[in-house]
Amino acid sequence: MIELSYIRRSPEEVISRLAIKNFDAKPVIDEILAIDEKRRSTQTNLDGILAQLNKASKEIGELYKAGKKAEADALKANTTQWKEDITLLEAETKKIETELHTKAVLLPNMPHSSVPNGKTPEDNEVFHTEGAIPELGENALPHWDLAKKYDIIDFELGVKISGAGFPVYKGKGAKLQRALINYFLDKAHEAGYLEIEPPILINEDSGFGTGQLPDKEGQMYFVGEDKLYLIPTAEVPITNIYRDMVVDASTLPIKNCGYTPCFRREAGSYGKDVRGLNRLHQFDKVEIVQIRMPEESYKALEEMRDYVAGLLRSLNLPFRILKLCGGDMSFASALTFDMEVYSAAQKRWLEVSSVSNFETFQSNRMKLRYKKDKDKPALAHTLNGSALALPRIVASLLENNQDDKGVRIPEVLIPYTKFDYIS
Repeated sequence: MIELSYIRRSPEEVISRLAIKNFDAKPVIDEILAIDEKRRSTQTNLDGILAQLNKASKEIGELYKAGKKAEADALKANTTQWKEDITLLEAETKKIETELHTKAVLLPNMPHSSVPNGKTPEDNEVFHTEGAIPELGENALPHWDLAKKYDIIDFELGVKISGAGFPVYKGKGAKLQRALINYFLDKAHEAGYLEIEPPILINEDSGFGTGQLPDKEGQMYFVGEDKLYLIPTAEVPITNIYRDMVVDASTLPIKNCGYTPCFRREAGSYGKDVRGLNRLHQFDKVEIVQIRMPEESYKALEEMRDYVAGLLRSLNLPFRILKLCGGDMSFASALTFDMEVYSAAQKRWLEVSSVSNFETFQSNRMKLRYKKDKDKPALAHTLNGSALALPRIVASLLENNQDDKGVRIPEVLIPYTKFDYIS
C-alpha cells in the first residue's frame, strides 16, 4: 500500500507513475485526498474538544478545592456535552479512516523509474540471454508425450482424482521432483537463506499483507467454512512471519527460503498454454524472501536475480531474463525480472521464476518496520523470488535432454536422483 503521506505530498507523481502500469489513478487519488482532508478536519475538532475537556477537568478540581462548588458544578455540566461530542467524533473518525483505507488499497504499487513502458508481455525488455538452444531430432516429443512414454507423470490419473491441472508424479518422475526440491533448498542454504516450512493455508490478514487480497481473491482456492486460503506461493506465509513487527536493523538482512506446494485457480486459462505441465492448479516451488533496509534493496534484487540465473545455468538450461514492462507487472511489485527457459520441443520460452522488489508496499500493509539505533521505526523493503518453480523446469529438462536412450539427468541432480537417465 502506498504511504498516505507520499500521496498527500506528491499526488501528481503517484498518478504519473501508476500510468506506467496502465492504471488511471486520478479518480482514486482525488477521492483519497478529499477523504483525508475530511479526516484531518474531524481529527482537529476532536483534538480541540479533548484539549478543552482536559483543561476543564483540571479547573474543576481546583475550583472544588477552592470551595467554589457552584462554579465547579456549572463547568462539570459542560463536560457532559463535550464527552458526547467526543464519542460522536471518534466514531466519525473511525468511519472515515475505514473509508480512506478502502480507497487506498485500490492503488497498485508504483513502478520503479527503470520499468519499461508497455501494455503486454510483448513489450517486456530482454535483459539477458544465455545458453545454446538444443537442436532436437525429427522424432522429438513434447514433455507430455515423454511423460506418458516413460510412465513418470500421469495427467489422466490426476483428472480422475482431482481434475485437470493436478498431475500425478510416478517413479522416476516423483524422484526427479524430490531431487529438484532438495537441490534448490540446498543451494539456498549455501547462499545464506534460512529454511522455513510454513503453513499452506493462510488467513485473510496474511493475504492482505502481501497484496493477494483484495486483488487476487478470485485466483485463490478458498476454504469457506474456516475462512482460509490455500497459498499461491510460499512468499505469502513466509513474508507474513514478520507482520506487525519492528525488527532491529542489526538483524537485517533477513533471508528466508521455503518449499511448499502452491495452489492457483488459473481462472480463464485455456489453449496450448495449459498443456501438460505448462499451467497447473497445484505445483511445487522453492521460494526465497528477503527483508532489507531501503538503501540496500535494489542491490539485493540484483543478487537474487543473479542467484536464480545461477540455478538455471547449473541445470544447463538455456534461459533469458526479462525486465517486465508496466503493463505486465503484478499489483504489488515495484520492479520485476522474469526468468524464462527454452522448451525445445514446444519451441517456446516458458516462465520459471519472477524476482521482485516490493519496496514498502507490502511492509506498509503488514506494518513491518525496522529500527536503527535511536531512530524512529521505518518501513522495511520486502523482496521475493521463485528459486525455482518446478513444473516448467521439469518440462524443459525432459524436452531438452531427450535422446535415443531416454532423458539425460543434469549432472548436478544425479547425487539427488541416484540415476542419470529416465528410460
